[in-house]
Amino acid sequence: MGGLKDGLTGKVAVITGASTPKGIGTAIARRFAAEGASLFLVAEGTKEQLEAAAASCRELANSGGRIECGQFDLSEPDAPEAMIAKALETFDRVDVLVNNAGIRDHKAFGDFNRAEFDRIVAVNVSAAFFASQAVLPAMRKQGGGRIIHIASQMGSVAFDKRAVYGLTKAALIHLTKTMAYELGQENIIVNSISPGPILTQPILDRLEKDPSYADTRGTYLRSGRFGEPEEIAELAYYLAATDATYMQGADLIIDGGYTTH
Repeated sequence: MGGLKDGLTGKVAVITGASTPKGIGTAIARRFAAEGASLFLVAEGTKEQLEAAAASCRELANSGGRIECGQFDLSEPDAPEAMIAKALETFDRVDVLVNNAGIRDHKAFGDFNRAEFDRIVAVNVSAAFFASQAVLPAMRKQGGGRIIHIASQMGSVAFDKRAVYGLTKAALIHLTKTMAYELGQENIIVNSISPGPILTQPILDRLEKDPSYADTRGTYLRSGRFGEPEEIAELAYYLAATDATYMQGADLIIDGGYTTH
């Protein structure tokens, strides 16, 4: 890859869930753009949101990085494969795949219906699984690549009213290990990031409605604060650009010390 000193110049990254202004996917996209990457940004949000995210990346782009985007509902069958096909049609290569798209739940176990369960699993697990499979031929042809799954601390510890979300994130962590075990010798490096409470739009909205949520979640935050999307982006950049390829199949928890207790 050339190492962190060389940034991501000449590399192409696909990032899913990259349209929310205050979101992890958008923060990763901006970080990658600033380091010279060409980007294919994907989300199922409005075209206006996606174009705005792309425009913010273009403001930061350097070293000839090109920023494109596409709307895909990754819960739909064949959408992950279509997304990768479009990225390859656009750029003819994919060096980094960031599977960030995700759906949260907030419902007690026992109250889920089948449609809710299926949609969360489709976006949080199936999309990452099939996008990763779809990009393999290109990465093999190129001689390698990086795949980064955005999991969650909730994949390792239990939380109230997060039964399906936690299940899917635990599945992503296991998928990371399995893929790394099978693909590492082909120079396809797979790792995951498990954020704790990050000041993304859903948490900002919740804090506005219920300021006590900061105290509820903050009790075990040894850092004394919620994290910022840019802090996740910094770790994603490291995984995308580092030459430290001995790190394979790792789940990197970044949660302000929450899971130390």
